[in-house]
Amino acid sequence: MDFTFTEEQQMLRQAVRDWCESELKPLAAQIDREKEIPPSILEGLKEMGFLGLHFPEEFGGGGMGELGLCIFMEEVTRGCFSTAVWAGGHMSIGGNAIMLHGSEEQKARWLPDMSEGKKISCYALTEADSGSDAGAMRTTAKRDGDDWILDGSKIWITNGDVADLIVVFAANNRELGTRGGITAFVVEKEMEGFSPGRPEDKMGQCGSRTVEIHFDKVRVPDANRLGQVGEGFKLAMATLDRGRLTLGANCLGAAKEALALACRYAKERVQFGEPIAKQQAIQTMLADMATDIFAMESMVYRAAWMCDQGQPFSKESAMVKLFCSEALDRVVDKAVQIHGGMGYSKEYAVERMYRDARVNRIYEGTSEIQRLVIARAVLKA
Repeated sequence: MDFTFTEEQQMLRQAVRDWCESELKPLAAQIDREKEIPPSILEGLKEMGFLGLHFPEEFGGGGMGELGLCIFMEEVTRGCFSTAVWAGGHMSIGGNAIMLHGSEEQKARWLPDMSEGKKISCYALTEADSGSDAGAMRTTAKRDGDDWILDGSKIWITNGDVADLIVVFAANNRELGTRGGITAFVVEKEMEGFSPGRPEDKMGQCGSRTVEIHFDKVRVPDANRLGQVGEGFKLAMATLDRGRLTLGANCLGAAKEALALACRYAKERVQFGEPIAKQQAIQTMLADMATDIFAMESMVYRAAWMCDQGQPFSKESAMVKLFCSEALDRVVDKAVQIHGGMGYSKEYAVERMYRDARVNRIYEGTSEIQRLVIARAVLKA
């Protein structure tokens, strides 16, 4: 059993880490405050060749698979969670939907531009009355000759107002619901009838754009349909399986950064004549944080390896999402506690990290849904 990263993977990690330290991390507080990622950061991601690192080489990507994507996500999140979420919306769920389920013609048509950052993607599943219950979606797709007519709205869509390609799921037969009644399409932003709404004013991850998007009789050619008619729900879940791995990597990166900040502060902060790092109460918290991080890292990269090996990993993906999102909450809470009153101040990064952490237990499948997925898999075995 070999847990060693390849030389190429180690080089990727170092390249992302160096770029984040010099370019991204110094702007993280500004991104949170101004609720916008500067164009220089997005251009940097493109110029460094990061945006297609996991796509197949024959379609302009780096061919580094899910392991490579998780390494990238971990390191970017250490720099700025909002930027990692922006990248994940494009690469992990929007991009993976096309990579996994597009035809050869569709992949050749879209992935090269996505790899270069010429086209940005997003993933649109959630609706106001259809969160965990995807079968209740009201967005419809009606066949009209060689086209489909899409009507409806989606909410909480990362990159929804900046994406060129919108992977959207719509009901082609509401009676069938998730059992053959949902189909996936790629809507191009210039298609008449598509419009994004205003960005949400969120608790955390403020720099990532999260919007409502609308489809008013949008005519989509059948050539833009992903997968078979009625297989949209299956496609959505397969995409989210991978998305949950990269979300786990996000949580891992944030947790590592929180621990590093907590250790540094504990060594510098003096109370009762000595650094608080010498206090057993502080050491206990640091030990718990480090133990959670070891478990997170083991789970993320084992499951990503399973994915790249072509092994079933849906149960493990749910475990990664559940454990890592909840472990991150524990870690950042302790980081704030170690910082004391300073941890409650926006002058310290742990305050932002505390806010950024909370939503991970909600999006891409709540903790409650992950527990159901895991339990059903265990009982079925």
